[in-house]
Amino acid sequence: MSLSIRNQLPGTVTAVTPGEAMATVGVRLTGGQDLTAAITRDAADDLRLTAGTAVRALVKSTEVSLAAGGASVEGLSIRNRLPGTVTAVTTGDAMASVRVAVEGAELTAAITREAADELGLGVGVPVVALVKSTEVSLATS
Repeated sequence: MSLSIRNQLPGTVTAVTPGEAMATVGVRLTGGQDLTAAITRDAADDLRLTAGTAVRALVKSTEVSLAAGGASVEGLSIRNRLPGTVTAVTTGDAMASVRVAVEGAELTAAITREAADELGLGVGVPVVALVKSTEVSLATS
């Protein structure tokens, strides 16, 4: 299956915490980072997710936010914080596409051009990619 979602990160489920309607799923990415996905309990059951299940974490580029500096980001409810380095910036009149190398993977963030300019984003700039757990989908083979 081909998908238009640019960010497809391979990993392994480390834990599944089912709730009444939703489940949180811990995923260890191949680069060693931990990611949390909040998906419906039905989806977790349908995918038969258990510790050790190989998955791909899927994140639309429009759901990736960036914080400049690459240092630890504190005081946020966003669970997924992946430090990395900008590898490319493509800007248009309104939007920018920013590629970020994180340990073992590469992410694309679609942000406003104004934000990219204000953050001073360019090749080599350290950043933290931020993704809410509710914006992470999971796929199995």
